[in-house]
Amino acid sequence: MLFKDITPVLSDHALFAQAIDALIEPLGSTKVDKVVGIDARGFIFASAVALRVGAGLVPVRKRGKLPWHTRRLAYTLEYGEAEVEIHEDGISPGESVWLVDDLLATGGTAGAAQALIKEVGGELVATSFLIELAALGGRSRLCQKSRVHSVLVY
Repeated sequence: MLFKDITPVLSDHALFAQAIDALIEPLGSTKVDKVVGIDARGFIFASAVALRVGAGLVPVRKRGKLPWHTRRLAYTLEYGEAEVEIHEDGISPGESVWLVDDLLATGGTAGAAQALIKEVGGELVATSFLIELAALGGRSRLCQKSRVHSVLVY
């Protein structure tokens, strides 16, 4: 298995800023109300993106990690099953939402996050990844109604 390490990007201020710029650039002037980040490395990129675009941040986490009332969704992984959750009140119906994560592999987690966003009433406008492992076909598991963008594709 080939591992794509994001820590060099995080440890270099200029490189991290370039990565955030590259994530934001394809959306142009599109305004969003909320940026959703996926547990856990996605929080890093989604937080920076939300701050830059003036939007709120909403986490999607593994089951049992969020306080308050949540919506949960189970999905299949290449090696089993997992569940993710989102706060029911994190996104108001009709709010525009941008999903951001560090890596798109098989698309299971991102697809589940997209479904949760829709379930709580969010309008998904885009999904962005720093890295996409294209050979794993994850893009095919994502909602094609929103824009999908990856900075680096392997």
